[in-house]
Amino acid sequence: VQLQASGGGLVQAGGSLSLSCRASGRTVSNNGMGWFRQAPGKEREFVAGINWRGGSTYYTDSVKGRFTISRDNAKNTAYLQMNSLKPEDTSVYYCAAALSSMAPVSPSGYRYWGKGTLVTVSS
Repeated sequence: VQLQASGGGLVQAGGSLSLSCRASGRTVSNNGMGWFRQAPGKEREFVAGINWRGGSTYYTDSVKGRFTISRDNAKNTAYLQMNSLKPEDTSVYYCAAALSSMAPVSPSGYRYWGKGTLVTVSS
């Protein structure tokens, strides 16, 4: 499975960006999907996750109410809508397909990773 994340860029604080993560090679419709981010010098952190059917979503506290994760299994794609962006959201964002149908918080629960897309939020 190859995961291609796209949609990153430069945005002013308060703005919005929409990230996409398209899977190829085989379907990920049975896998949980997650978005992580990693800023320079920091650990990779969980941002949002969604289970295989899309019925359950999970968010880290700092993005609740601002970010929305979704998926379209027919398109083999997951999304992350990011609104009210803050400078502290600046990071490289990675999408990942989980080992199971759930979307765990730990990176060790994911089998496939995309290369990441840079999000920069200016103040």
